[in-house]
Amino acid sequence: MDKTTSGWINGFLGVVIFAGSLPATRAAVMDFDSIFLTCARAAIAALLGLALLLVFRQRRPTLAEVPSLAIVVLGVVIGFPLLTALALRHVSAAHSIVFLGLLPLCTAIFGVVRGGEFPRPAFWLFSLLGSAFVAGYAAKGSIEISPAGNLLMLAAVVLCGLGYAEGARLSRRLGGWQVISWALVLALPIMLPLALFSMPASFAHVGAPAWFSLAYVSLFSMLIGFVFWYRGLAQGGIAAVSQLQLLQPFFGLGLAALFLHETVSGTMLIATLGAVVCVAGARRFAT
Repeated sequence: MDKTTSGWINGFLGVVIFAGSLPATRAAVMDFDSIFLTCARAAIAALLGLALLLVFRQRRPTLAEVPSLAIVVLGVVIGFPLLTALALRHVSAAHSIVFLGLLPLCTAIFGVVRGGEFPRPAFWLFSLLGSAFVAGYAAKGSIEISPAGNLLMLAAVVLCGLGYAEGARLSRRLGGWQVISWALVLALPIMLPLALFSMPASFAHVGAPAWFSLAYVSLFSMLIGFVFWYRGLAQGGIAAVSQLQLLQPFFGLGLAALFLHETVSGTMLIATLGAVVCVAGARRFAT
């Protein structure tokens, strides 16, 4: 198997894992406060990442690599979860998917700026079209006018795209799981105290689905998913593999239908097919 194919497989696995975050988060916030959930999952993942780093005796990041790790922390450990949580106080979850449709394009742009990649012009056409499919589907029946919520979501997407691209660039030297583990450890002094401060006085009201969901977003969404995702971006190219994110909202909605019994419409299937075509086109013209 060549490196590019391996990158696409790893990237796909990462997207599938991330897609489970939305249904899991929906179940978790039924019993957990959103701020506690955000901080607790980062703290739990950081402790697991620290254990892995110690067990496998991984080298510490050099002083020159710390700024890149700080960007990863800002983008995907703190920035995106925090800003989306704040944005969802003003806009619905459905409306937020409009902005998530811009994430592959944003990641590709940072792949050019930070990763030194230069896809062909046709790549950008498929990337823009794919974003339009996702945003158009999400916007159907969910147009909301909220300057604060929209600005927060836009900032979240920009920071997440930067964190993805920077983490992938650093993974080429430090390793995929090492990057997210060190980033989580770097954020631990912030996230652990916040988790303890926002912890509920009693867990008696917390049901099994919420505990399972907390475990999922801590272990898979915050750690394991990034192992595959960063490796995929590093191997297959940041701009190219980032287009797999176009499928993430539809995977998430499909999982929600399976586990939360939500309805899957014909429009969703058509939009998914359009996104698949755009991902294939973007891969064809990525280099």
